[in-house]
Amino acid sequence: MKLPQGKEQIIKSVLITGGVLAGIVLIVLLVFTVSAFSLDISVLENPLPKPLIVYDKNDVVISERSTVKFTAVPIETIPEVFIDAITSVEDKRFYDHSGVDIRGIIRSLWRNTKAGGIVEGGSTITQQLSKNLFLTTEQTYSRKFKEAITALRIEGKYSKDEILELYLNQIYFGEGVWGIQNAAQMYFGKDIEAVTLEEAALLAALPKAPTIYSPYTNYDKAKERRDLILGLLFEEGTIDQDKHDRAIATDIVLRTKDLVEASGSYPSYVDHVIDEAINTLGLSEEQVLIGGLNIYTTLDPVVQNAIEATYANDALFPESSADELIQSGAIVLDPSTGAIRGLIGYRGQYYYRGYNRATELIRQPGSSIKPLAVYGPALENGYNKNSEIMDEETDFNGYVPNNYDRTFHGKVTLYQALINSYNIPAVAVLNDIGIDKGIAFLESVGIPVHEDDHNLSLALGGMTNGVSPLEMAQAYSIFPNGGVMNTAHSIRKITTNDGNLLAEGITESVIVTTPEVAYAMTDMLMGVINEGTGKGAALDRPVAGKTGTTELPAIDTFEGLSGSRDAWFVGYTPELVTAVWVGYDSLDPSLIMQSSGGSHPASIFQSIMTLSLENIPVSSFEKPKGYKDDPKPDKKDSPGKGKDKKKNN
Repeated sequence: MKLPQGKEQIIKSVLITGGVLAGIVLIVLLVFTVSAFSLDISVLENPLPKPLIVYDKNDVVISERSTVKFTAVPIETIPEVFIDAITSVEDKRFYDHSGVDIRGIIRSLWRNTKAGGIVEGGSTITQQLSKNLFLTTEQTYSRKFKEAITALRIEGKYSKDEILELYLNQIYFGEGVWGIQNAAQMYFGKDIEAVTLEEAALLAALPKAPTIYSPYTNYDKAKERRDLILGLLFEEGTIDQDKHDRAIATDIVLRTKDLVEASGSYPSYVDHVIDEAINTLGLSEEQVLIGGLNIYTTLDPVVQNAIEATYANDALFPESSADELIQSGAIVLDPSTGAIRGLIGYRGQYYYRGYNRATELIRQPGSSIKPLAVYGPALENGYNKNSEIMDEETDFNGYVPNNYDRTFHGKVTLYQALINSYNIPAVAVLNDIGIDKGIAFLESVGIPVHEDDHNLSLALGGMTNGVSPLEMAQAYSIFPNGGVMNTAHSIRKITTNDGNLLAEGITESVIVTTPEVAYAMTDMLMGVINEGTGKGAALDRPVAGKTGTTELPAIDTFEGLSGSRDAWFVGYTPELVTAVWVGYDSLDPSLIMQSSGGSHPASIFQSIMTLSLENIPVSSFEKPKGYKDDPKPDKKDSPGKGKDKKKNN
C-alpha cells in the first residue's frame, strides 16, 4: 500500500536526518577512539608527575611544587586484606570485568540522567588508572569514552594483578602522598606489609575523597568510612564477626605528621592558592598537585616580603610559654579589587599544607567587630560621630555589660565611644537600632552569623563561632572602597601546562553601604589610631583601624587568672587592608597571653604596612562630594583623656 505523498516525505526526512545524526555520532566516536589509541599506555609504568607552577601578580614564578614521589612496591607485599578492602569499596567486580563494567555504566547513566549532569562516573579501577594518562579530570562524556577505550587497552596489555599494582602505587591518598607505601608511612609510620586490619580499612577509605576523609582534619568522617569498609568486608565473608567488632572498637592511631620543608617561596600563600583552586574553582586535588598547572595569582612580592620580614622579628610578638609558641596570622588585601596581596598563617615551623591561621582560623573578634556590627549600621540609621550616648551601668533585659577598664564615663559621643572602645555605649547603640540591623550589616560584608548570635553580646564580638582574618579584612575593605566590597581572591587564572585556559578567578562586587557612611566610618577609625586604643598602629600617612581583644573564658579553670585569649588589629590605608590575629592555639590555663589588640597586633600591622608602602606615595582617603564634616569633639571634654594606659582593647 502506497503512503500518501506528505507522510512519505516526512518519513524520508526523518530517515535522512537520523542517518546524518548517526553518521556524525560515528565520526565523533571514531575521532575519540583514534585519540584514545594515540596515548602511550606504557608510561603508566613510570609515572612522571608534572610540577605546579605559581606566579605572582607580575607573572614571575614564586613557587614550583614538584615534591611528589612514587615509591612502588610489588603486589606480593601488599596485605590481602587491603586488596579485599580497596576492591570492595572501589570496584567489586574488578576480577570479573574486562576494564569496563557495563552494569556500573548503566547504573551511573541512569543516575546522571536523573540528576541532569554527571554526578557518578561508574569507573572501574582500570578506568581510574587510565585517568593518569589524561591532562584533566573533567567529567564529560567524551572524556569518559576515551577513558573506557584506554581501560580496555590496559586490560589487553596487563594482567589483573599488574593493573592493581600500578593503580595502588600511583593513586592519591591525601596529605601530599601518592601510592600505598607512602600512605602507610604517612599515616602509620610503617611499611604497607605491616598494617593491621583497621589500618588497611582506613587506607582503603581515602582514595574516594582524600581531603574529606583525612583522619588528621576530619577524624569522625574518616572513622565512619573506615567502619563502613570493615562492614563490607564482614558482609562479604572476608573477616569474621570477632575481627570486625574488634576493629570497629579500635580508635584511629596516627603517627605525628612530619614537618615538611617548604618548596619554593611563600608557603602559606601557595597553600591558600591550592585550597582556592580546589574549594572555590572546583579543581581536583590531584589535578592541582601533579597536573602540571600554571596558577597566576594576585600576590605582590613587596607586600609578601613585608609580611615575611615582620614575622621573622620575634620582638614584635608576645612572649610565649615554654610549652607552646604563641601563634599568629595576617592577611593583606587590595580593597579596590579584593586581590590578596600577601598572607601568612603560622609562626615557627611550616607544615605541608598545614593549618592556615590567616584563612582558616575562626576566633571571636572582640571589639574589632564594633565598626561592622554597631557603628556602621548606626551611621546608616541616623547616628553621627557627635551623637551622644550614656556610658553608665545598664541592665539590658538581663544583660549587664562592663567596660574594659571597669569604670563608667558618663555622657560620651559616638566618636569617643569608638576610639576608646567603650563597651556599654556600643551595646546601647545596637540595642537602639535593633540587633537585626547589626546582623544584616555583618551578613552583607560576608561575616557568618550563627542563629545563637542574635543577642546584644554581638556588639562586643561575642559570637558562637567567630571570624577569620580573611573575613575581617574583606569586611573592612568596604570603608576605604566607598562602601563596595570585592570578594577576596588569590587566583587570576589557571592554565594547563600547554597554556590552555582552564579556569579564571571568581570576583564579585557588592554595594554594602553609601560612600558617605563608609567615609564617616573611616573618619572615626582614623581617630582610633590618632588618639584612641590603636596608637601603636600609627603610620606616616593616613591610616584607620580598630583594636580587638577577647578575655579568658569565664569558667572555673581560669578563675583568678588575667590575660587575653585573642588579640586583633584590623586597619587600612587607601591602598591596602590588613588584618592581624595573635593568640595561642590551645585553650589552657598554663597558656595565657599577656597582650591586647592595641599592643602586639597593632605593632605587627604597623611593621607590615610600613614595609609594604615604603615606596608608595602618600595618599588621603577620598571624601565623597556630598559628605559634610561633623565638628571634632572637644578634647578637653573627652572622657578618655588621660587614660592612655588603659586604652588597650
